[in-house]
Amino acid sequence: MKYVMLIAARGGSKRFPGKNIWPLKDKPLLAHSILYSQRVLPDTEIYVSTDSEEIAAVAREYGAKVIDRPKELSGDLCTSDLVLQHAAIELLLTGKEFDYMIHIQVTNPLRPEGMMENALKIIESGQYDSLFTVSPLVRKLGRLVDGRFIPWNFVFGQRSQDMETLYFENGLLYISHRDLILNGRIRGDSLYSQIVDHPFGYLDIDTKEDFEEVEYYYMKYRYFENYK
Repeated sequence: MKYVMLIAARGGSKRFPGKNIWPLKDKPLLAHSILYSQRVLPDTEIYVSTDSEEIAAVAREYGAKVIDRPKELSGDLCTSDLVLQHAAIELLLTGKEFDYMIHIQVTNPLRPEGMMENALKIIESGQYDSLFTVSPLVRKLGRLVDGRFIPWNFVFGQRSQDMETLYFENGLLYISHRDLILNGRIRGDSLYSQIVDHPFGYLDIDTKEDFEEVEYYYMKYRYFENYK
């Protein structure tokens, strides 16, 4: 299998301006995803799709190549599917061949050991055209109707340990076949959902408070040791 790594990092962020290059300890946030990619996939080319010159400069400084993203694909409402489709077309136009595109998000900078290796084994089995990661969520969820709480996934009095485990898309990893991406999709009909039951699966940076939580786990798990 031939892979390319794609990291999407636009410049605009209303809730946390400049978050994609905000320093996490001694490195810009984006750098952590690039360094992770270099460590787990040393022979795979890494591309950063961005509309920002500042982000592009950081990407190049840490050894990634840059795909210039047009403004119409850099707004709040633009989907990852369209961003990856644009990147795939740009790469194919320059003669870059690949079977699968791996996508990781800047805002999920901490990733469990072995996650990527396990995912690639699953993809290389040939049974799946796409993969994404999920994490378990055991919460008593419900709706509010005129101030009244209506249980959705449980009944009042039910113990948490007796509830069905639900899962949420954690954003840590996506792997998609080239043909899927060219058709504007990153999740195919034979999608594999890889479970990540680790605290890193619950970390996603949207605000400065989220960033502070990531900093805590970065030190707690001594993540910096991965760069030695």
